[in-house]
This record gives sequence, structure tokens and C-alpha cells, in this order.
Amino acid sequence: MSAPRRIAVDAMGGDFGVSVTVPASVRALQKHSDLQLDLVGDKNLIGPLLQDVPQPLVSRLGLIHSTQRIPAGKRPQSVLRASRDSSLYLAVDLVKQGKVGAMVSAGDTGALLLIGRHLLKTLSGINKPAILATLPSVSEPCYLLDVGANPDCDSQQLFEFAVMGTVLAESLGRSVPRVGLLNIGSEDYKGSSAVLQTAAALEQCADLNYIGFIEANELFEGAAEVVVCDGFVGNVTIKSSAGVANVVGKLLDRATSTAEQHPLICSLSAQLNPQRFNGASLLGLQGSVVESHGNATAEGFFYAIEQAIREIDHGIPQLIGKRVADIMSSNQGLLTGAKN
Repeated sequence: MSAPRRIAVDAMGGDFGVSVTVPASVRALQKHSDLQLDLVGDKNLIGPLLQDVPQPLVSRLGLIHSTQRIPAGKRPQSVLRASRDSSLYLAVDLVKQGKVGAMVSAGDTGALLLIGRHLLKTLSGINKPAILATLPSVSEPCYLLDVGANPDCDSQQLFEFAVMGTVLAESLGRSVPRVGLLNIGSEDYKGSSAVLQTAAALEQCADLNYIGFIEANELFEGAAEVVVCDGFVGNVTIKSSAGVANVVGKLLDRATSTAEQHPLICSLSAQLNPQRFNGASLLGLQGSVVESHGNATAEGFFYAIEQAIREIDHGIPQLIGKRVADIMSSNQGLLTGAKN
């Protein structure tokens, strides 16, 4: 049996707090017999939700009391000063102290980014962390980054995203994952200066399997395993995709509610369920941080915990740190040459 895996859960984060995070945590404990969790939140709210949970599961749960949660939209400059006792801050700090291998939160993205960078710091060779999300496709899932951490990116950051996305895809069993740049067309003259400079550098990088520009519709056709873009484009893309998936899901539910449930329709509905793809990795930090959608259900938050488990099992921060150092050292002049 492998060594026990321990994860900190920001139990207070998200739109629904403990009503979602606690049931999801119990489900994760039921599935993984060697998993241990630290729930960070108000014991008075968490306790009643554990009354009917079998003692063997409760024995693998640690409770760290915190009544403070960071409200959505809080100004970044006030987060570090006023939120040191919040459940989100304490959960990230457990990663910093080495008491857990990862943390999961459905809290405010801006606060999570700020606290993550403040406590864990970025890996050597990484300018800024990126949020990686998983999208369904007709073949294997597609990994898209950045989806919100960095609205404006230069070619250096985009190149680093390509490296980090490749490492994650490889760790999940994708042999020589294809890397694409999200763009407004496939022609080599289209795109922003940052995208064009990144493309020129990736074309010369023998360490990455760069296949060229990817248009938005190709994300779901399995054109590439890793797709790179800036945080503004990525965030719009991921939220638009979730909206479409929700509409299709509701239409399928309506169809099955008015007729006999067809196995094919049920299978399609399950595959399109956006909750299955919840759990975005904050890559580039010296520790594993997984972000859940704020409005995730207990099912969705469970999948975010699953993502954190995978990061621990594969040692994602360590893999990224080593790969970035190797690739950057062997390709030092690429981006400088591309900009010229």
C-alpha cells in the first residue's frame, strides 16, 4: 500500500460552503482508504454534518477551526493583511508547512492566487503561475491554460505555460502530448504579437510537441492535448464552454423526463456533466493548489479533490520544476530570437 495522502480542504469556500465541501470530503474518504483530509472551517458547522459518518472515516479527518471566510471580490491589497485567520489562508499554509501534500478550495480565485504566491512562491524559472482546466473532447480530455490567473501574458509566460501543461499531461499518461496555441485562425500571420512570438519559439523547441495554432472549435475535437492562451481568453472560453454544457445537459434532462430513458442519452448526459471536469490546477507554485468552481456541487468538489490526489501521486510541482529547468536551459535564446 502506498503512503497515506493528506489534503487540506478549505471547507468554508465557495457559494455553498460546508454543505458541499464536507459531503464531497466524505465521498473521497470512502473511495480512497489511504486518504487523510484536514477540513479547515467552523467546527460548529462541520460537526453536525459528520454525526452520521462512520467512525473509521471520521478518524481520517482532521478539523482545524476557522470561522473566517474571504468574501468574493475582496480587494487584493487587503487580502493578506486581513485574512490570515481565514480558512483559505490556513489551508494554503498547511501546504507551505509540509503538513499536507495539496489543498483544495472553492474560494475567491484572486485571493487564492495572491495567498498561493505569497506563501508557496513560484518555482524557479516560472514568472507567474497559471490555472489549468480540463475540457472534454471527442477523444481524450484537453488541458487548457491559463484560464484566469493572468489576463495579459507575454511570450515568455505563454512558453512556460506550454511546458507546465506538457508536464501535467505526461504525468496523466499522455505520451508526447501535442501542444497548440489558441488563436483566431490557423494562418501563420494571425494573432497578437505575444502569440506570434510564442509560436516562433515553440516551433524551434525540440523538447515540446508543438503542432501550431488551434481555433476554439478544435478544443473539443481532440486536436491537441495541451492548449495555451492568456488568462482572459482562457477564462471566457472555459465559462462559455460550461454554459453550453449546462444548456445541453438541461435539454437532455428534459428529453429523458418526457420519454423512456435511452441508454445512449444517459451516457451522453454523463459525459457532458461539467461537474466531472471541476478542479483546476494552479501550476507553477512550490506546492499543489487546486481550485474548484465556486458554484460546484458536492459531486463537482469531489472531482476537485480527485485532481489534488493525482497531483500528490505524481509530484506535479517537482516534475514541473525539473522540466522547466531542463527545457529553459537548453532553449535560452529562443524567445529572445523570436522577439527580434
